[in-house]
Amino acid sequence: MKFSDGNWMVKEGYKVFSPAHAYDVKVFEQEVQIIAPSHYITHRAMTLGGPVFHLRISSPLEGILRVQIVHFSGEVDGAPHFTLQEESANVTIIEKEDYVELCSGTARVVVQKAGTFKMDFYDDDRFLTRSSYRGAAWIQEESGKNYVREQLQLSVSEMIYGLGERFTPLIKNGQSIDIWNEDGGTSSEQSYKNIPFYLSTKGYGVFVNHPEKVSFEIGSEKVSKVQFSVAGESLDYMVISGKDPKEVIQRYTRLTGRPTLPPAWSFGLWLSTSFTTDYDEKTVQHFIDGMVERNIPFHVFHFDCFWMKEYEWCNFTWDERIFPDPEGLLKRLHDKNLRVCVWINPYISQFSALFEEGKQHGYLLRRKNGAVWQWDMWQPGMGLVDFTNPQARAWFQGYLRKLLIMGVDTFKTDFGERIPVDVVYFDGSDSLKMHNYYTYLYNQTVFEVIQEVKGQSEAVVFARSATVGSQKFPVHWEGDCDATYESMAESLRGGLSLSLCGFGFWSHDIAGFENTATPDLYKRWVAFGLLSTHSRLHGSGSYRVPWLFDDEAVDVLRAFVSLKYKLMPYLYTRAVEASQEGIPVMRSMFLEFPHDTVCHHLDRQYMLGNAILVAPIFNEKSQGDFYLPKGTWTHLQTGEQLEGGQYYAKQFDYFSLPIYVRENTILALGDHHEQPDYDYEQQVTYHVFSMQDGNLAQTVVVTREGEVAQVATMQRVGDHYHFHVDGTRGTWQLRVHGHHALHVVQGHQQHDSEGDYFVARQGEEVIVLQERG
Repeated sequence: MKFSDGNWMVKEGYKVFSPAHAYDVKVFEQEVQIIAPSHYITHRAMTLGGPVFHLRISSPLEGILRVQIVHFSGEVDGAPHFTLQEESANVTIIEKEDYVELCSGTARVVVQKAGTFKMDFYDDDRFLTRSSYRGAAWIQEESGKNYVREQLQLSVSEMIYGLGERFTPLIKNGQSIDIWNEDGGTSSEQSYKNIPFYLSTKGYGVFVNHPEKVSFEIGSEKVSKVQFSVAGESLDYMVISGKDPKEVIQRYTRLTGRPTLPPAWSFGLWLSTSFTTDYDEKTVQHFIDGMVERNIPFHVFHFDCFWMKEYEWCNFTWDERIFPDPEGLLKRLHDKNLRVCVWINPYISQFSALFEEGKQHGYLLRRKNGAVWQWDMWQPGMGLVDFTNPQARAWFQGYLRKLLIMGVDTFKTDFGERIPVDVVYFDGSDSLKMHNYYTYLYNQTVFEVIQEVKGQSEAVVFARSATVGSQKFPVHWEGDCDATYESMAESLRGGLSLSLCGFGFWSHDIAGFENTATPDLYKRWVAFGLLSTHSRLHGSGSYRVPWLFDDEAVDVLRAFVSLKYKLMPYLYTRAVEASQEGIPVMRSMFLEFPHDTVCHHLDRQYMLGNAILVAPIFNEKSQGDFYLPKGTWTHLQTGEQLEGGQYYAKQFDYFSLPIYVRENTILALGDHHEQPDYDYEQQVTYHVFSMQDGNLAQTVVVTREGEVAQVATMQRVGDHYHFHVDGTRGTWQLRVHGHHALHVVQGHQQHDSEGDYFVARQGEEVIVLQERG
């Protein structure tokens, strides 16, 4: 939201008041409080009246600086509030004659006492950003509506990322963004997942602690400022420091919550009925049998909306006209080693048997006159479940519990964005704040009942909408995309943008949701889809089984499913890292290579974990265009080596794409091609890529429960390579790439169709190799 008319003027209809100077500073044990009038006080008579600002500066966690700007403190701060994991930070406060400084770890904020108002933020001595004179403001609109604003300095060449899953350019500079969840597809500025957190190339993040609409102007009103504003009388934001972007995300997710570790089976291929297609059990069995006959492993079958009777979504009852024996159907699917997902949303159609029940018990959102809030968008006369009512949550969970006991394994938690504001909530929550926050309660409600029935380690959803903290309830998918290369690219942008907000697991509709892909696009999107954390074949009006595209699509899908399953020891270790540290599995190039300025701009490639670079192909010419950071990179499939620090354009058939492993990497691969959930520590092969002299590389292999099973280390000293594995669980072997003239000093050398490999002597855990002179 813009308030300025150029550089000097204020837009007509607004009055802007800013802190002029820190008139009174009070130092407490854990915080600094500042009284800052909107004009410079030179005589006590000037203290009559206002506006006057009350600022509180504190630290909820080490490395995080919190600033609260208040005009009128009598404003009712109604629920909901984001759930934050605040702790007592080790705060140090220094007050001098001309400034006051609050330190939390290496983060510190310095407020100028002498002269005009100014707050400078640092990480140690490294300057991060600044709130200058006339940056913070209370803004009065002629209509009587008020706002509080902050403007933080945007330095030369500084770039901003994040703010949720956004399909606009990955770099947010120059964009105007409202944090307001909407159902707008992937081809517009709207977003299903709005997160008021951004990440800077200067090594800090900013979290605006407001569930309601937050308006951002990222160099789009004042070109050297990131501006954010909220309606009301107060503004609460936090500057999060870090030695690199990963540490910023670690601190942010420590504050707002880290992703739950999804079960290993959820990393397998998901196959869907699609949306408006005509299907019954015969159709379902035909698709399953077709996948089996063609030797394409998949592990989740998803029933979209029409598992329930039309006009009655949601009634949580199988349509007996189409599925007369749902218990038998679920058992038959489980006997084929398949998990089952069914579609749900938080809306109750007027023609659902649940509507009257919800109406009578007060489980549905109401208007101010007491009537149930209804509209005809999506379902006729539908109401919305009021998740602020504990009894409504239990009621909703009760129907899901029956399905879980019947044999359903998980739910696609669709919708949750079009939440009205002219409603009254059971607990009195502010309807403007609940618009974005509704999805948190919705997905939490579903996630918790899955944990209850299936077990803590078995819970996973397939969610579309999100807000701050929703990363705790994975997985999230990008929503409704089109079957075009342009939409494939915008999907990747959205996923990378979301990952920079602490979301560890993400998916998308392979080959697009709307319309039907060409065979060319289908095969290219399959590669991208299987090299994402979660992989689903799903569409709107047409099926997504590969043989409906062409015969080669069958082979391509099989090949990339096999590749993903081989990668599972590596991928699941990265998944554990995401759940424990908050670092996403799919990473923008900027996150992994923050000091390579070329990587700041890249939005058509990504890192899958810390070691594998993936650049999907977005054209019909089979050309992969990609950039490799400095170092030696090895193609995962062919072994081709390229030197980094430059762009490449190369041709790839449908069974390949730019997928390169960085130097000094130990990559753990499994020997299973048929399933994602196996014992990763059994028969693991450690692939070592381009070890440079003097370097030490290490990797971990975890169990399906997320526990460390093996730790592999290689160190190169001159022409000697020392490889060691700690951990008694499992068996392993070693393959070395990029060093062809090696002989064994300790261990055994063997050979197969893939080349030379090495194993340790019986009872030993060490292999020593030496380059031949």
